[in-house]
Amino acid sequence: MKIIGIGNALVDVLVRLKDETTLKELQLQRGGMELIDDNRQQQISAMLRELNPEMATGGSAGNAILALANLGAKPGFIGRIGSDQMGEFFRQNCEKKGIDARLEQGDGATGVANTFISADGERTFATFLGEAALVDISHITPDTFKGYDVLHIEGYLVTNHNFIEHVMKTAKQCGLKVSIDLASYNVVNADLDFFRHLVSNYVDIVFANEEESAAFTEGKKPEEALEEIAGMCEVAIVKLGKHGSSVMSGTEKHVVSATPVDNVLDTTAAGDFFAGGFLYGYANGFPLERCLECGSLLSSKVIQVIGTQVSEETWKEIRRKL
Repeated sequence: MKIIGIGNALVDVLVRLKDETTLKELQLQRGGMELIDDNRQQQISAMLRELNPEMATGGSAGNAILALANLGAKPGFIGRIGSDQMGEFFRQNCEKKGIDARLEQGDGATGVANTFISADGERTFATFLGEAALVDISHITPDTFKGYDVLHIEGYLVTNHNFIEHVMKTAKQCGLKVSIDLASYNVVNADLDFFRHLVSNYVDIVFANEEESAAFTEGKKPEEALEEIAGMCEVAIVKLGKHGSSVMSGTEKHVVSATPVDNVLDTTAAGDFFAGGFLYGYANGFPLERCLECGSLLSSKVIQVIGTQVSEETWKEIRRKL
């Protein structure tokens, strides 16, 4: 099976925080994701320049596809960048990693995920979508999905109802399995009815963390939430961070412990890399329990680095284990 992703083509600009002062000054909710406009982006960008930021390609689906590329899966990615240095940075990284990147290019700015990493590794996002939000719906046709078997889509795209439903409907008509990461609990809360509509009608695989699964099921505990979501799709996965993860398909259920990590540096992309690892196993016909283990392994490695900059030496170790 070959996998293609679609999502916001973003560049992560990451800073490590000593305390929560910066979040309070910017009025950002710790652990959340806020969409910002151009004026707020200029304000935050000016502040970040004084905090020695690091850069990495990002976006939820983009991160999952990056993980798959590093595993040798030769995935695809659909997104939109701007005509600027950050857009070129994103494009070059895709080429370097062997991703079949189908990138539209606009005249505006490439999207940026301003990422604030707290001392305990928790991350808070202020996201400027820029050109990333302007992917042309007319460009998504059956030809888009030729040669692919699974579409992985990020829940952040739910803000454009017509676009995300068109993408899912087209993929299903082409015979693809559709996988979605629920993105963020506040995104789910803001558009719950539509999320449930998509999952019920188009989605085969759902990834959610504890907060997202609670939001999706209106407050249910992880085990109950897993069962409810599994009743709406083929495969449901609920991630519980250091407490492991669980998967359910029909009556089949598995729980796997988290891969132990001594030093959590940054939880950015932890869920995305988990999805990438799980989908790698799924595409290769691994048992569901083994798919969870693949996701847990990748997640454990990315939280020990800033952003998604896992070393090639570590990737070699991961590939050996898989």
